[in-house]
Amino acid sequence: MKALMKLSPVAVIAGLMLAGIDILIAAPLSFIYASLVAMAVDRYKFSEVLDAALENLQHFLIVFLILQAAYAVAECFMATGVAASVINIALSAGLTAKLVAVVALLVTAVLSIATGSSWGTFAACAPIFLWLNHIVDGNILLTVGAIAGGSCFGDNIGLISDTTIVSSGIQQVEIIKRVRHQGVWSLLCLIASAVAFYVAASMLGLPSTSGSAAEAISAIPDSVWAALAEERASAVTLLELVQEGVPLYMIIPLIIVLGLAFTGVNTLICLGAGIFSSYLFGLAAGTISGYEEFFDLVYTGASDAGGWSIAMMLWVGAFGGVMRKMDAFDPIAKGVLKMVKNVRQLMFSNALLCLLGNAALADEMAQIVTIGPIIKNMTESSVEGSPEDMYTLALRNATYSDAMGVLGSQFFPWHCYMVFFIGISVAVYPLAEGITAIGILKYNYLSWIAVISMLVLTITGWDRFIPLFKLPSEPAVRLKSNL
Repeated sequence: MKALMKLSPVAVIAGLMLAGIDILIAAPLSFIYASLVAMAVDRYKFSEVLDAALENLQHFLIVFLILQAAYAVAECFMATGVAASVINIALSAGLTAKLVAVVALLVTAVLSIATGSSWGTFAACAPIFLWLNHIVDGNILLTVGAIAGGSCFGDNIGLISDTTIVSSGIQQVEIIKRVRHQGVWSLLCLIASAVAFYVAASMLGLPSTSGSAAEAISAIPDSVWAALAEERASAVTLLELVQEGVPLYMIIPLIIVLGLAFTGVNTLICLGAGIFSSYLFGLAAGTISGYEEFFDLVYTGASDAGGWSIAMMLWVGAFGGVMRKMDAFDPIAKGVLKMVKNVRQLMFSNALLCLLGNAALADEMAQIVTIGPIIKNMTESSVEGSPEDMYTLALRNATYSDAMGVLGSQFFPWHCYMVFFIGISVAVYPLAEGITAIGILKYNYLSWIAVISMLVLTITGWDRFIPLFKLPSEPAVRLKSNL
């Protein structure tokens, strides 16, 4: 009974989320409830509970700084023409119905890395590719599935994505090292998905009529522009820049950020370089008029980050600190450890917990901040290995938490991602018929390939064939029960 009481705050936060209450309200209420449980069950004083919450929040400080910079970069990239250059380069040759889904996947994948926003990428690209799909007589579900998968790609590996930042912060791993760990796997998933979309389009017998982004954007009705402006104002600016055209050199800030990142430069320096270079190239291209306008973009991005994400993480971090103080997750760890026989099975269980948590909470960020500390504590408390090997396990836990949250979201029709994708699709393409969560899932090959391959590679040990993705194995790491 005592163990169940300690776990009950998890049920409370999950119940509030399922009831439709925003996590910014659910987390403080759950923190209060968890504090009361800790004081009643373990006889802690409130000052001790509060100290535990504050101690846990220390790990989030660098995450807050990175998140502020990431939102600022996203706003600058969308408003100065960096994101528009990515789209224009991809669409310059014109597309056919057989290729529209493939290009939609690749463009949204790159754009989601550049902006760090799956929601923003989907909102910006759905009007282009859904109307382009209409012009070339493509398959609407195939195209929506491609946009959905590509938009989430950067949320799983993007340096400036909030889910990448938060999932890495919870596991206390560097974002650069995390991206390197999963980079080859992510790229292989993207390539395999592109092939799958092309094969599917060919099997559907889609025509070879070509179209262009300019035609697609000009066909967007005024009512759709108004709806899009309400959902994501910066997406309207992006579409206008795509329509007007921007110089090709506006892609250079993105190249600078990615180049610095893959050479191992600190994340904050990478983001700062992206902000500064987008300003310089934006001045040269005439997409911004001066530093005052640019500072407004930085301010908007940073304030958006502080307005919700940081406040949410503060309360969730406090909640996690209280749960850790009373060892609330010990029963889960003991239950899993009774079933697993080695470290690889434990890591496979961690991945499944993330996927199941995402299904229960219907929100990828809620899953990351709720299940993330559980799998972290389970791994650290039950596995023994060198610091280097333990760090690799933490990198994989961060990848599980993010991938099963963002890419796994599209397995659940009730998930907030699916509701958003369908709502945007219908808003920007009023002619849409039959766009359902099941339809999107059926053709979202990236999610299928990523989630299934992650589980299979983990349990079989085949991840050793993918560079930088191998998990350490026995006897380098061992369950403490097996020592």
